[in-house]
Amino acid sequence: MSRVRVQQQTFDPGAVQREVLGERTDIGAVVSFTGLVRDFNERPDIEALSLEHYPGMTESALESIADEAESRWPLQGIRVIHRVGRLAPGDPIVLVVVASAHRRAAFEACDFIMDYLKTRAPFWKKEHSASGDYWVAERETDHQDARRWETSS
Repeated sequence: MSRVRVQQQTFDPGAVQREVLGERTDIGAVVSFTGLVRDFNERPDIEALSLEHYPGMTESALESIADEAESRWPLQGIRVIHRVGRLAPGDPIVLVVVASAHRRAAFEACDFIMDYLKTRAPFWKKEHSASGDYWVAERETDHQDARRWETSS
């Protein structure tokens, strides 16, 4: 499996973690993050979320984020899966799995990847609600989260 995937179909976080681990015994920690579609955001009545991306550019951006994580922390494996298309509340939308010999590196790298994914990967989100459809605006808090990595490693 490639390190980065953008796909419509759902994923199995446990299967992805098992794939990263394989038969290796040099991995001391695996940290994963699974993001889910909420039934509220800018409005309280979200019925669905549609995600669009720019094929090729999105995968390249995710690969670049994974490369940067590997340059900052000693990692033994990374997987990033992001879904596109129409998703319902409760559906998994993103999975990040990071393996390292040490827990701190795995935790920090997973957090870093999510922060940069939110601000550097070209995805466009449209929320569908009972009161109408609208594009989701960028959040300054996402950019604040990403900026904390500018001075740390």
